[in-house]
Amino acid sequence: MLLLIIRTAILYFIVVIAMKAMGKREVGQLQPFELVVFLIISEMAAISMENTGIPITSSIVPIITVVILQVFLALLNLKSERARAMICGKPTILIENGKILEQELRRTRVNVNDLLEQMRAKNIYNIADVEYGILETNGHLSVLPKSQKRPVQPEDLNIPTKYEGLPTTLIIDGKVNHDNLRKMNLDEKWLQNELAKFGVQNLKHVFFASLDTLGNLFFQLKAAAGRK
Repeated sequence: MLLLIIRTAILYFIVVIAMKAMGKREVGQLQPFELVVFLIISEMAAISMENTGIPITSSIVPIITVVILQVFLALLNLKSERARAMICGKPTILIENGKILEQELRRTRVNVNDLLEQMRAKNIYNIADVEYGILETNGHLSVLPKSQKRPVQPEDLNIPTKYEGLPTTLIIDGKVNHDNLRKMNLDEKWLQNELAKFGVQNLKHVFFASLDTLGNLFFQLKAAAGRK
């Protein structure tokens, strides 16, 4: 039993390192060949986990080999447009000027129901409102609505706007992010003083806090602290 636990732990860390080496991608963003790599690695790790009679190196060596090949293909995709087209394919236009391109649907083996489902996921319910619908190489549908059907932007009304940027996280689950404070030329004492204005005396009672580029501080207390 102890041997099985040790083998499982070793393979677990090997697989985690392998996944990290292949880059940050959500499952829904994987290219088909990347999904195959994930499945192969999982299967090879499972073989040595289930059968202690097989040397653990019989899984580790193939996993490392597959990762090296995948990284090589990923670099090749970055450097070569032709290789990227061969390995990942090219985006396909399925809707053009409010009309479904039937031939492209048949070629990509996408049915109308799937197409409508992906459109609804983007809050578009009428094909006539779509200028272009493009099937990306990862299987997702990108939609460009017609100009008259797009949400109104401040620029359309000549309304000036201020730069917003991204809020900076200062506290997560009671722990202060000192690196972010330093980047903003602030310190923990400043943060304590600001929160004290709202009656917060202990930073550990704060579940989340952030500061936007306009200087507005947002915070939320932990549930237990809020009941006190």
